[in-house]
Amino acid sequence: MTLSRSTACLALSAAISIPAAAQCGAAAPDLILTGGRVFTADSTRPWAQALAIRGERIVAVGTSEQVERLAGPGTRRIALGGRVVIPGINDAHEHVPDVALPGAFRTGPSPTPNPELAPVLDSIRALAARTPRGTWIQTTIGLRMLNDPAARRAALDSAAPHHPVLLWTWWGHGAVANGPALRMLEIADDAPDPPGGWYERDAEGRLTGRMDEYAEYGALRRLYSFLPDTALVSSLRRFADESLRMGVTTVQNMASNAEPAQTVRVFRAAALPIRVRLIRWPIPSATGRLEREWDAADPHPGPRVTVSGRKWVIDGTPLEELALSRTPYPGRPGWHGRLNFPLDTVRSILAEALRPGAPQLHLHVVGDSATKLVLAQMEALAPASAWRARRVRLEHGRGIVGTQVDRARRLGIIIAQPRAGAPLATWRAAGIPLAYGSDGVASPFHNLMVATSPSDAGEALSREQAVTMYTLGAAYAEFAERDKGRLAPGMLADLAVLSQDIFTVPAEALPRTVSVLTIVGGRVAYQAAGFPAAAPRAARISRPER
Repeated sequence: MTLSRSTACLALSAAISIPAAAQCGAAAPDLILTGGRVFTADSTRPWAQALAIRGERIVAVGTSEQVERLAGPGTRRIALGGRVVIPGINDAHEHVPDVALPGAFRTGPSPTPNPELAPVLDSIRALAARTPRGTWIQTTIGLRMLNDPAARRAALDSAAPHHPVLLWTWWGHGAVANGPALRMLEIADDAPDPPGGWYERDAEGRLTGRMDEYAEYGALRRLYSFLPDTALVSSLRRFADESLRMGVTTVQNMASNAEPAQTVRVFRAAALPIRVRLIRWPIPSATGRLEREWDAADPHPGPRVTVSGRKWVIDGTPLEELALSRTPYPGRPGWHGRLNFPLDTVRSILAEALRPGAPQLHLHVVGDSATKLVLAQMEALAPASAWRARRVRLEHGRGIVGTQVDRARRLGIIIAQPRAGAPLATWRAAGIPLAYGSDGVASPFHNLMVATSPSDAGEALSREQAVTMYTLGAAYAEFAERDKGRLAPGMLADLAVLSQDIFTVPAEALPRTVSVLTIVGGRVAYQAAGFPAAAPRAARISRPER
């Protein structure tokens, strides 16, 4: 006996993940995917074979046979051929648009270059000799040059007296400019240190060209303002294409590079096929007032773009020895790093986050002393229950160690973009929510290898736990867990079909993973060459019940 589709739906409702009353009388799915290994990240049903999509949401998850019975004459089908399906990856910590800046040159193939001064100066001289005056010259440097007092304005002026020159650290904390660049960026020798940052000065008080923290961020904003919107839009579209190829369907962007109005404008113009959350990155005014320019921005610049959250950088990193740490840095007796802001400003930032309707607070807090200080201030300002409701995020979370682990758990802290070597298993066992973030460093599947096979085997996550951090954990970190992060009825149909089984391949093979099919909101946003296309289901005559 052959059942009608609606009768079959009702009969299956007890066995399949589908709300019968809401779905069985509705239209057939637009698309079904069958014959796969579907990791749902849903604790009630972590694995399935198939799912059905109608509109932009999932309507059923179950076995291939169960889902096939829901199809109608117009339903399209994708045969997965045993491939693994996961919820779309949600990158909770990125920095875009990361456009190639004018006059940029590379000192080598490494993504983390650490060149010496002499060859960099040779390259700058050569570029200055063959480019018009006023042309920007830029490259990325490492600690060797950042910490070299000779790698400053005077040397860069000598190599290119008529060209603005900027040297950026690859990890984003610290830069060096020559005289023409400082003038282009409107940074005078008598410029006061901006709140949250500072300029290095020589014995006479003249700027050496080195800029740290918010001094650098302000310079970057001004530099991006020179770029045409078309360059930024093109960069965003390239980024989105690569994200889809990696199975990334949502990006939470630390919107630091461009001015708020420019950021909103280019994201609106780019009309990206991925979901983007723009996290406000305010630059304080010269008076120290907590800046409000982001608050005037359109909260929904596009159909898949939202503006929410607010980030502050409380200290630096151990690389340039600015993270505030309990123990002094090697070779620098008495130097423990520093806070970017005075303690009363940190307290104001935290108090602001308690205001009704305030954006979710994102804090770059890295040093263990800085972490202890922030958590203590939170406890002094409000009970843990008030903080838990606000889901404060610590980006990277390196300083959450020892007694701070339970303290962070009680306050409801979320750790986003944990670095390689982080105590992931310890944090997870303590009940601290974890959210994946790439920070632009590597592919999600390289990071998956790192999270599941770290040097300290006791801190390894299982692959299921790590993928959940990539999906449901990152959705929770943006208050979106009711819409994203799981493959279950009612959730947005954001998913990736992968090139290999990331749950069984050897760890060293994980970085070779890509997506062969990425779906965002029920629509195919990326499909690899050779992967079977969705095809209409053949019409079938339903027989009456007997």
